Amino acid sequence: MQMPQIRLTSQMAKIGMQQFQGKQYIQQPKADLMIEQPAAEMSIQTTPAKLTIDQTQAWEEMNLMSTARLIEKNAAEGSQAVLAGMERKAQQGSDLMKIENKGNPIVSHAIKNGFREMKSIGLKYIPSPFSVKINAEPAQLRIDTIVNKPNIHATPHQPEINYERGSVEIFMEQYEQLEIDFVNLFSELV
Repeated sequence: MQMPQIRLTSQMAKIGMQQFQGKQYIQQPKADLMIEQPAAEMSIQTTPAKLTIDQTQAWEEMNLMSTARLIEKNAAEGSQAVLAGMERKAQQGSDLMKIENKGNPIVSHAIKNGFREMKSIGLKYIPSPFSVKINAEPAQLRIDTIVNKPNIHATPHQPEINYERGSVEIFMEQYEQLEIDFVNLFSELV
């Protein structure tokens, strides 16, 4: 025997969702930058070096001197020679005045006046050490510098921001459904 049946078939509803992402665009323009560097100011002052060499003493020792100095030297030597001669003559005159004293002044004067002294032989053209005077003054250098700072001008720009909103779409992907069947409802009873 078949029993009457109620058959239920159901289908769940389904909701569909589609999401669209938001988009954000950010652009940062570069800043306007102007840099100016003034040149440094520099001044240089120099005093040249000075070298002096004095060879006067060396030339005089080699008997090579200026005319004025040679005349001065010869005049001084002549004056000394005159004084020495006067002294010698005065001494010899005194010796002759005292002839009564023991001795023979005429013979000794004749020997002394008749022969000249021996001259010494030596190199006279080599100057003595350190007869050349050298004086050196070093050069002076002065550098003055004025440093100028750079001039920097910057103009910043705000960032450009664009935003597209995202969205969500909700829709019915599948509707609910309910089917009811009645089976063997009118079947014969056996």
